[in-house]
Amino acid sequence: MKNKIINIIRGSFLVDEKSTSNWLYIFLFLVLSIVMISSSHSVDKKVYEIAALNEQIKSLRSEFVDTRTLLMTLKMESTVKNKLFEKGIKTSKKPPVKIVINVGN
Repeated sequence: MKNKIINIIRGSFLVDEKSTSNWLYIFLFLVLSIVMISSSHSVDKKVYEIAALNEQIKSLRSEFVDTRTLLMTLKMESTVKNKLFEKGIKTSKKPPVKIVINVGN
């Protein structure tokens, strides 16, 4: 047992006659490790992108609500009436009349 541990520490399993199978396993382990590390970095990058996009969504949603509130205020009849009154346009005292056009005879 002690002899096996010493052989592993010295690396003799890499240079003896049967070392080709060991090298194949080491190479496979190395490739899998590189793939795992690159995948992890890719996932981290995407997480940061998602967090940034979520912040942007919150900001744009807030801007949308503010703009919609302003639009609703500007569309109110009283606001339109006040703005037109400043320009000298008053509301009509007579109600609107429906115009009917008969096409034909």
